[in-house]
Amino acid sequence: MATRGSRSEKVKRIFQQFDANRDGGLNREEMAALVVAVNPRVKFSEEQINAILDEVFRTYGEFIDGEKGLTFDGLLRTYDDGAGDVDRDFDALGLELNKDNDNNISMAYEEASSSSIADERVVEPHKKQRTAAWATSPNHGIVFDDTWKLVDDLEILIKRLKAKQVKDGKFKGDNGDVFSDPGWSRELGPSAEISDKRVVWDMSGHDYAVFVKELGVLRSRADGARSREEAFDGHMAIGRVLYEHHLFKEALVSFKRACELQPTDVRPHFRAGNCLYVLGKHSEAKEEFLLALEAAEAGGNQWAYFLPQIHVNLGIALEGEGMLISACEHYREAAILCPTHFRALKLLGSALFGVGEYKAAVKALEEAIYMKNDYADAHCDLASALHAMGDDENAIKEFQKAIDLKPGHVDALYNLGGLYMDMGRYQRASEMYSRVLGVCPNHWRAQLNKAVSLLGAGETEEAKKALKEALKMTNRVELHDAISHLKQLQKKKLKGNGGGNGEEAFIIVEPSKFKTVGEKTTIRQELVNALDIRAFQRMTRLSRCDVDLLKKEMNENDAPVSYSGSGVPEKSIRKAPLEVILHKLLNFLRPETFVGAVKAINQKILSVLDESESGRVDLGMFFAILAPVCGGTPDKRKRVAFDALLWRPANEGGTQIRRADALVYIKLLRAIYIPSHGVSERLEIHGEVDTSTISLTEFLVMFDDPDWGFGIMSTLLKLETGDRNRHGSHACAICRYPIIGSRFKEMKSHFSLCSQCYSEGKIPPNVKLEEYRFKEYASEAEAVKDKCMWFGLHSKSPSPGGS
Repeated sequence: MATRGSRSEKVKRIFQQFDANRDGGLNREEMAALVVAVNPRVKFSEEQINAILDEVFRTYGEFIDGEKGLTFDGLLRTYDDGAGDVDRDFDALGLELNKDNDNNISMAYEEASSSSIADERVVEPHKKQRTAAWATSPNHGIVFDDTWKLVDDLEILIKRLKAKQVKDGKFKGDNGDVFSDPGWSRELGPSAEISDKRVVWDMSGHDYAVFVKELGVLRSRADGARSREEAFDGHMAIGRVLYEHHLFKEALVSFKRACELQPTDVRPHFRAGNCLYVLGKHSEAKEEFLLALEAAEAGGNQWAYFLPQIHVNLGIALEGEGMLISACEHYREAAILCPTHFRALKLLGSALFGVGEYKAAVKALEEAIYMKNDYADAHCDLASALHAMGDDENAIKEFQKAIDLKPGHVDALYNLGGLYMDMGRYQRASEMYSRVLGVCPNHWRAQLNKAVSLLGAGETEEAKKALKEALKMTNRVELHDAISHLKQLQKKKLKGNGGGNGEEAFIIVEPSKFKTVGEKTTIRQELVNALDIRAFQRMTRLSRCDVDLLKKEMNENDAPVSYSGSGVPEKSIRKAPLEVILHKLLNFLRPETFVGAVKAINQKILSVLDESESGRVDLGMFFAILAPVCGGTPDKRKRVAFDALLWRPANEGGTQIRRADALVYIKLLRAIYIPSHGVSERLEIHGEVDTSTISLTEFLVMFDDPDWGFGIMSTLLKLETGDRNRHGSHACAICRYPIIGSRFKEMKSHFSLCSQCYSEGKIPPNVKLEEYRFKEYASEAEAVKDKCMWFGLHSKSPSPGGS
């Protein structure tokens, strides 16, 4: 509690601050300025100001000095009478004792606390204009008068902390609005564009510790309220103010306390979810949003208007975990509940793009843009989807619209650079990457891509400089590979196909001219298919998922049996719960890597299994399709595939599967993993249905058939075990990269190819033969052994006089 002396000094400083003409009195104009300054959140009308001044000048008439106005003693009396809180007003105005120069007096920040110096009887009807807009909401605003006092006191504490951290240089703002907006909805009701810059507080110093201690006092005041409802109101308001000032960790404490006070109220769960998401705790955020959703659905129409925002934020939290298909379901629900929710449609489109459903993504993004034409992020994502579909001209237009709306839009600039690279317009690509670096100087990927685009444009020296700059930013292996490749290109610049842009020249030879030497050498076309499957394994990381986990999932999963149009029972499942199963199987992946894995699985497998686009997949067949590309011995993979077919309702409980199911499975397996065989190759059964069954042994014969089964698995296994093998100093004659994996040596001309160039039929242009005979070496040791045997054979000369 301030002493009378200090109170008097503080009132004197306030008086001096507003006695603009230095006549020793506050006239109506000066008094009005004081009232407005200590109540910055109140938007007073002229009538309201006049009513307040009339009240003050009438009540304290004895302290009015003619035209000069209210004297210092009069202002002191108003505070003594309780019309205002001198400590609060003094702190709110940012004043300090023992400083007489008005120019040195710092005014409060624009969020300064309101004061009660104005007669509460006059201000009360206009209280709804105080603080932030959220506080006045009829459903989510402040309910109790004492809560207003908590908010005012908290604002002062925050301003005091901010002033100290600004003074110490610890307060930072992060310009995060140059990237695509994640679509976050902080408020209820229609979401608006959020362009606030993230504020970073220093939480390690003494000032912050003092702030937390004082905040604890305010929380205790809220807990000591007269009723549970008032305590809830207090903690919610404290949390909201803290959230607005980006003090998320402290805001979460308040919202959690509010959850304890009213567990079935939607609002604190929603707010706690927001805090957790911003703090990077996506899984916990999801749980809070699910609680909010459960409470909202149980509350009937009371929370109907709230549901779209819960679905949107729940979707974003799921995206944070990498669960894009699940997120799509919530964005769709939000758009159904609120058809004008353009942000939900944008998020839906972006998530659909993320899982490779480009056509549906374009439709959703176009709808979002139709509702909000100046939505830069939607234009950017629409451009990416159009590019993925091959519509590059319209993609360029959409990227340009995004950049016109937001010139520093990093995502649009970076992705447009990638599009120009794909089109071979290297100079334009390097310009885009330069613009990205102008906004984000430490964007190492942009720096690396700039180097590659300059290389493509033939500007080798500039490319080298750009690569060195990228190397300063990060020490990632991609940069070392790029530098090594650049050196190889400089050593051997060939002319021919693409040679003008620094690419190695080559000719492509038809498959019939490629002959193999030895039984172990892989046929070119078979290698093409095996490499494609191996690339899918790498993208999905399924080879790191032990096939036993599929078996475990089948044992534990109780997928309901449903009936398809043909009346055949199957354990079908929607894509969203299937994504949850994949998340368990691939739980070692980071969210962004998991997104890529699901996209690959969705495009390669689910698109075939859900040919009718019903949104449901036969789970048993899905497990069977997955088994051959998971980790584990080949025998175990085949056994789990058989068990997955046995797990399906038609075969469940027995030891044999229907021959028809096995045939359909093999056809699907080939259609999915061997690109040269389309889905049209699937078995169609006419006439009587084949009801015969087969055992595991018979199934394995079908599976291993090189022509009609999945015989390619042996080649895939060779790639899995040997694709890290290096071959000393041997480099591919075409791409110039060091050979890793198998080395294919042409036995007459003695040049070597890597697996990729061999599968593509590329030959150096200076080697022209009727046919090319290749021998495959899995390791350098094999090649050395072969060489020794050759020398051994040719070093034996015939004996004199031998028979």
